[in-house]
Amino acid sequence: MKFEEVLIETDENHVGTIILNRPESMNTFSSQMAFELNQALVDLDSDPSVRVILLKGAGRAFCAGIDVNELAGKTALEYRQWIERMEAPFITISKLKKPVIAQLHGFAAANGMGLIAASDLVIAADNAKMGLTAINVGLNCVGPVIPVARCVGRKKALELLFYGNLIKADEALSLGLVNKIVPKQDLDEKALQWATELAKKSPVALQIAKTAFYHSEDMSYEAQFAYMNEVFARLCTTDDAKEGVNAFFEKRPPVWQGK
Repeated sequence: MKFEEVLIETDENHVGTIILNRPESMNTFSSQMAFELNQALVDLDSDPSVRVILLKGAGRAFCAGIDVNELAGKTALEYRQWIERMEAPFITISKLKKPVIAQLHGFAAANGMGLIAASDLVIAADNAKMGLTAINVGLNCVGPVIPVARCVGRKKALELLFYGNLIKADEALSLGLVNKIVPKQDLDEKALQWATELAKKSPVALQIAKTAFYHSEDMSYEAQFAYMNEVFARLCTTDDAKEGVNAFFEKRPPVWQGK
């Protein structure tokens, strides 16, 4: 399909990039952008040339939340359908086989913070900020707080939800919302470098690892081990697993087949 509010780029290093492209609105979620983002994620997940997905925003901010120009005049059912579309990418990311790295610059507010928290990994500029800010305009972020709570735990998630304050990159790092912080002028280079490094790993091992992690997340402790051991056993039968071990013993770079 033709995209208007997101851009897609792919490179020879197996990285597919999605750019939120509403810079004049600080990449706030419109219904169209939410739909296009969700479809772009699915499309890159099914693209055999892509092993890692990099997600970033155009302009001054990663994403400032939901476009409140769409808020007025809906029935309760219409609001339900509307917010489900806005939050669909959060769920989709967890169902993709391929890892998603979010590249955070400027700030990520409300749904933008939810998108950051829902991503598998996050690299942020040192001046970046994020927050569940909807409470400040009489709404709330009860959808975005779900992935946030899985990163930070109940008490801090409730504080973020209730107060709506923006937190700085260093606090986000300490809370587990961000994996890396880099100087803002180096963010593009370092994010692509990090994604490219990940794309060099076995695509089969990466995809099985991600799928198994999310699938087992809510299992009991013992059930998680049983499931993960079965997953590992299946991985050991793949061509990539055999190639990786052979390459290790032969002291050469592995050549992944993706199967």
